[in-house]
Amino acid sequence: MRECKEESGGRHVRWSVAPAVAAMAALALAGNAAAQSEGGASVTYSREVSRVMQENCQICHQPGQIGPMSLMTYQQVRRYARRIRDLVANREMPPYHYDADVGIQELDGDWRLSQADMNTVIAWVDAGTPEGDPADLPAPREFPDMSEWRLAADFGQPDHVIKSAAWDVPANGQDLWWEPQVPTGITEERCIKAIETKPSVAAHGSTHHANSQFLTQNEEGEWVTFGRLSEFAFGKLGEVVPNDACRIAPTDSRVEWSIHYYPDGNAVPDDQVEVGIWYHDESFDREAAYKQDLRSYGLQGGDFDIAPHGKLMTQGFHSFDHPVRLDSWQPHLHLRGVAMSMEVFYPETGRREMISMASNWNAGWNLSHIYADGHQPLLPAGAVIILTGWYDNTANNPRNPDPDQWVAMGQRTTDEMSHAWIAVTHLDEEGYQRLLAERERKPVAMGDVR
Repeated sequence: MRECKEESGGRHVRWSVAPAVAAMAALALAGNAAAQSEGGASVTYSREVSRVMQENCQICHQPGQIGPMSLMTYQQVRRYARRIRDLVANREMPPYHYDADVGIQELDGDWRLSQADMNTVIAWVDAGTPEGDPADLPAPREFPDMSEWRLAADFGQPDHVIKSAAWDVPANGQDLWWEPQVPTGITEERCIKAIETKPSVAAHGSTHHANSQFLTQNEEGEWVTFGRLSEFAFGKLGEVVPNDACRIAPTDSRVEWSIHYYPDGNAVPDDQVEVGIWYHDESFDREAAYKQDLRSYGLQGGDFDIAPHGKLMTQGFHSFDHPVRLDSWQPHLHLRGVAMSMEVFYPETGRREMISMASNWNAGWNLSHIYADGHQPLLPAGAVIILTGWYDNTANNPRNPDPDQWVAMGQRTTDEMSHAWIAVTHLDEEGYQRLLAERERKPVAMGDVR
């Protein structure tokens, strides 16, 4: 697992025309929904809609969870039916902000509704929300508690848990940061299989993000950065490392936390954020694995300002001197951000390819889009990653708190950012060619990348 270098750059320009693809998709969806509603009289809550709610909505919309209302019964769902229809039709709910018509669509942990489920909900509301026969309802489902590890359903309980030092979160105030260092307690170097960062239940609403990185000692005994452990922002589930990659958990190390709180009215004394680590088992062949890391890719030192009532587009460029595989993509913008895309430019051919796009960005949900096995982008040495972000500081942006303000790059919620967290597996030429050959032997669906 060798060290390799990366080259990067960035630029930013003004823009004034919203992406046409969003409008086209909305028109197509509206037409499809209208057609579906013609036969909507047969759709009932008990037989069809209750199952859509149970599979996709109730994990958040139940008593004690983060959803603002409960959607566990017919009466509850009917009360919000029109609002639900609008959010579903516009792909605002479930909150998985990732375009369905461009880029890679094969994703692990994809929350998006299928078109069939969207049509079912829309047709049901348009038909007058009939209840149907309660005997058709599915059996009640048990959901995990907010205090539980969500990845435990797939991997069991974490092999190792690291807690931040305790800190008192006030009920009110502006953006606050808590940046302690704590010993990891890791006594044996291992390869990480999965990671989940978990805020406390009490401070779940005020924990804006929680970044963590490993520190190790150099020859002089100084604590220096070893590499990123994890990045958490509201809405993120966790990170899963592919079976042929190793993200190292170093022994005798520390974790440096950067926890951003934004008080939500609830004081939380002695709050702690936890990160759970699952390791590959003892049979994992570390020597055959390639190194994976998680890093922030953005303007790399660039800066920008957004004028009052103005718009902006930013771009960052990144290339490697060796082949790589992109395992996940997590865009990050704040309140004026409205969209981000990731493309790849191939200098040898001049080809430019869309990998992923989120044109309905919502800063309340920071999701890591994990590419399914066999569908991760494979980039030859010298290929250029292009990250493009779009910002709207006008009154037309419903999430803009104040269009009269200048907005600069910064750490506060009301500032802006322009980067993406990307998990990269660093390959050599032999590994790159082997993965290409494996994909050529196994046909994949149209629209897949390489």
